[in-house]
Amino acid sequence: MRSVENPYSDKIYFPVSGITKGDLIRYYEEIADYMLPYLQDRPLTMHRFPNGITKEGFYQKNASDYFPDWIKTEKIKKEDGWVKHVICNSKDTLCYLAAQGTITFHVTLSKIDKLNYPDKLILDLDPSGQNFDSVVNGAQILRRLLEEELKLSTYAMLTGSNGLHLLVPLVRVENFDEVRGFAKRVAAYLAKLYPDDFTIEMRKDQRRGRLFLDYLRNSYAQTAVCPFSVRAFEGAPVAVPIAWDELAEMSNSRAFNIHTIFDRLKEKSNPWQNFGKNVKLLTSAKKKLEKLMDRQVDADTISKSI
Repeated sequence: MRSVENPYSDKIYFPVSGITKGDLIRYYEEIADYMLPYLQDRPLTMHRFPNGITKEGFYQKNASDYFPDWIKTEKIKKEDGWVKHVICNSKDTLCYLAAQGTITFHVTLSKIDKLNYPDKLILDLDPSGQNFDSVVNGAQILRRLLEEELKLSTYAMLTGSNGLHLLVPLVRVENFDEVRGFAKRVAAYLAKLYPDDFTIEMRKDQRRGRLFLDYLRNSYAQTAVCPFSVRAFEGAPVAVPIAWDELAEMSNSRAFNIHTIFDRLKEKSNPWQNFGKNVKLLTSAKKKLEKLMDRQVDADTISKSI
C-alpha cells in the first residue's frame, strides 16, 4: 500500500466526539476490504469537509488536477460536457481521498462499462423529522409489495443519516428511464394505497408527517451513499447494510459509527452476500404491478359509486 501523506492528522473533524482526520483515514484503511466491492468501477462523488463538519463542505465530481497519476479516473458524459470522475478501486485511493477531507463517498447505480444500465434500484425512505418508526413500518410494507407481490429480492441499508435505503438487485438490461419509471409507479401505488403513511411529494411542507418515498435516485448520474461510508454528523455514523430481521431493533439510522462497526462485522455475516446472485428483470414485476394498480382503480370506482 502506498504511504498516504496526512499532514494535520490531529485536526479535529468531529468536535464533540473528538474524532480527527487521522481517525477518519484509519477507519477507511480498516474498512476498505468491506467497502471496496461497493465502490468498484463506479463513478464517485466526494463529499469533502477539509476543515471538519462544523464548516461547510462541498460535493466534488471532477478529479482535482493535483490528484496523483495513480488515481484511476474515467471521463463520463454529462448534459453539457464531460466529468473526469475518480474510480475508487483500491485501498490506496480510498485512503488518499480520506486524507483530502472526503468524509462521505457517493456512487452511481451503474458501472462504467454499462453506464446507462443500473444494477440496482433504490427507494430512499425519508422520514418527516426523526420518526424512525415510520421508516421501519414503511420498509416492511414496501418489502412485502416487492417480494411477495412482485417477486423481487430486497435489501436494506441504514443510511447513517435519517432514513433507510431499500435496494433491488437488477440484471443490467433495463436503462435508467425504465427503472426510474417502475420505481415511480411503485412509490405512487403505495402513496395512493396508504395515503396517511406515504407520500411522493417533493416539498417538505406538503408531506404532513408522512414517509417520503424518493424514487428519483434511479436516474443517470444520480448517486447514493456507498455502504460503510461515514456521514458528516457528530459521532461519525456509518451507512450499514442490515438484515431484515434486524430492522425492528433499530431506533434510528445512525446505529453504528466508525468505532462500533467493526464489532458488528465480527458478529454478523454480510446480509448482502447474495446480492449479486439475486438479480432480476423487471418485466414480470411491471405486469404484476399494473394488475395491482388496475384493481385499485376498480376498487376506487366501486367505492365512489356506493
